[in-house]
Amino acid sequence: MLAVCRVQNHRISAIMKPSFLLYRRRLSMLKNPMNIVKLVALFLSCALLYAIHLANPTFFPELWQVLKSGDLLATAEYIRSFGSWAMFFSFWLVLFVNAIGFPPAIIFSTANTLIFGIVPGIVLSVIAETVGVTISFLLLRFLFRASAEQLIAKHPRLKKVDAYSGKNGFTVMLIARMVPYIPSALLNALGALSAISLRDYVISSFVGKFPSTAIEAIIGHDTVLKNPDPTRLVLVCIAAVLLVIGAWYYEKRVEKKADAMQKILDEHAKMQKKKPAK
Repeated sequence: MLAVCRVQNHRISAIMKPSFLLYRRRLSMLKNPMNIVKLVALFLSCALLYAIHLANPTFFPELWQVLKSGDLLATAEYIRSFGSWAMFFSFWLVLFVNAIGFPPAIIFSTANTLIFGIVPGIVLSVIAETVGVTISFLLLRFLFRASAEQLIAKHPRLKKVDAYSGKNGFTVMLIARMVPYIPSALLNALGALSAISLRDYVISSFVGKFPSTAIEAIIGHDTVLKNPDPTRLVLVCIAAVLLVIGAWYYEKRVEKKADAMQKILDEHAKMQKKKPAK
C-alpha cells in the first residue's frame, strides 16, 4: 500500500512540476516592467483595431474584398470613395500596411498615382511608408532587440555582424530600400534586430524609398492605364542617383564630424590622465 502511494505521489509531482515551472516563468515575466509595457502595447493595438471595427463594422470586410480582388482600379475607387478624406485615409492606410508588413504597399502606391497624380501620389506614398516602417522598427526593436543582444553576445560571428550593421547600417539599409519589390517587413525586422541607429534608419529608408516606390508606382500606373512612358523611369533613375549621392555625402560629413569630436574627447581624456594628482 505504501509503495502504491509513493508511485502515485511521484506521478502527481511529475505532472505538476512542468505546470509549476511554467507558472513561475510567467510570474517572473510579469515582474519585469518592460514585459508589462509590451503587453500593454499589444492590448492597445488590439483595442485600436476593435475600435475601428465598432466605428465601421463593414470597413475590414470591404477592404479585404478589395485587396483580394487584386484590381488596382477598384482599390483606387475605394480610396476615392472617401471624398475629401481620401488623401488622409490613403496616408493612414499606407502607414498601417508598412507598419505590419502586409499586404504589399505597391497596391496603394499605385492607387495613389491613379487618384492624385504621379508626383503627388509618389510623395504621399513615400512619406506614409517611411512613417510606417519607422513605427514597425521601433516596435520590433522594443520587443525583440534585447533578446537579440543576448543571442549575439554568445556568438563572436554575430558580434562582428552586429558591429558592422551599427557602423555601416546607413549604407546597407539605403541600398536595400532602393531595390524595388523587396518585402518591407523583412527590412523592418532586420533593421530592428541590427545595431543601426534610429536616425540612420529613418534617413536611409526615406531616401531609399523614393526610387523604389517611384519605380513600382509608375510601372503599376502605366500598366493599369496601358500607357507606358519610359521617360518617367529614366528621370526617376537620375533622381535616384542624385539622392543617393546627396545622402552618401551627408552621411560622410556626419561621420567626419563624429570622428573629429571623438578624437578631441580622446585627446582630452589623455591629457586628464597625464595631469599629476594633487
